[in-house]
Amino acid sequence: MWKFTVRRLLITIPQIIVLSVLVFLMAQMMPGDALSGLLDPNVDPATIAEQRERLGLNDPWYIQYKDWVAGIMQGDFGQSFRFKMPVTELIGQRMENTIILSIVTLIFTYLIALPLGIISGRYNDSLLDQGISGYTYVGFATPLFIFALVMLWIFGYYLGWLPTSGSVQPGLEPGSFQYYVSKFHHAFLPGLSMALIQVVSTVQYLRSEIIDTKQKDFIITARAKGATERRVYNKHIFRNSLLPIAAFFGWEITLLITGTVFVERIFSYPGMGVLFLESITQRDFSVANTIVLLFGVANILGALLSDIILSIVDPRIRIK
Repeated sequence: MWKFTVRRLLITIPQIIVLSVLVFLMAQMMPGDALSGLLDPNVDPATIAEQRERLGLNDPWYIQYKDWVAGIMQGDFGQSFRFKMPVTELIGQRMENTIILSIVTLIFTYLIALPLGIISGRYNDSLLDQGISGYTYVGFATPLFIFALVMLWIFGYYLGWLPTSGSVQPGLEPGSFQYYVSKFHHAFLPGLSMALIQVVSTVQYLRSEIIDTKQKDFIITARAKGATERRVYNKHIFRNSLLPIAAFFGWEITLLITGTVFVERIFSYPGMGVLFLESITQRDFSVANTIVLLFGVANILGALLSDIILSIVDPRIRIK
C-alpha cells in the first residue's frame, strides 16, 4: 500500500511542474500586465517604464518564471497590487471561507444523497424511485446559478430566514465560538444550494451500483443460503455499492473547492471564487496565478486521494 502511495506521489511532482509552467505562460499571454489599469494614463512614461523594470516585468518569461517559483518555494506568492497585501495572507483569509462552505456543502450532499440513493436503488421501479429519479433529472437540467438565485430569493429575501450576503456577522471577535457559528450560519444557504444540485450525480451513481450489485452471483448465493434481506443489503449490497462513491470522494472535495465561483458571486460570499474573478478583471496577476495553481494542485491531489481511498476500501484491488 505504501509503495503505491509513494509512486503516485512521485507522479504528481512532474504534473505540478507542468501545471505551474502552463499557468505562468497563460498569464503571460493575457493582454496587459500587473500595472495595466492601475496607473494614471497621464503619468510620465519614463516613470511607468521605471516601475516595470523595478518589478521585473521587462525580463524574459523564463526569468520571471524562475523568480516566481523561487518565491513560491519560500512561501512568497508575491504582492497583490489591488489589495496592497501579500497574496499568501489574502488567500489565507478567503480560503477559510471557501473551506467552510465546502464542508457545509459536503455534509449536506451526503446527508441527502446516501438515503435517496439507497431508497431509489433498493426499491427501483417503484413510485418512490420514480420520484427520486425525477428529482435527479431536474437537478441535472437545472443550472446551478439559476437554482441558487431561486434559493436566495425564497429563503433569503422572501422568508428572511438566512443571511443573503457576507461570511460572518460584523462585530464578532475572530476565533470565538459565536464567530464560527456565524460563519457556518452564513455558509448554510449557499452550501445547501450547491448540495441540492451536487447530490444528483451521487444519487444516480449509488442507485445504479445497488441495482447492479443486486444481480450479482454472490448476492443470489447469499439469499440461497438463507441470509435475511436486511443482512444481504447491509453487509453485501450496500457495502459493495459504496466503493465507487468512496473513490469519487476525492473528486467531490476538488469540485467543491474549485466549483464555488458562481455560488460565491450570487451570495456575495467572500471566498476564493469571487477573489479569482476580481483578480482577473483587475489584472492582479499575482493573485490570479496563485489561485489557478492552487485549483490545479487541488485537482491533482483529488485524483491521488481517490486512488488511495479506492485501494483501501476495495479488497479486490491488489497493488504490489
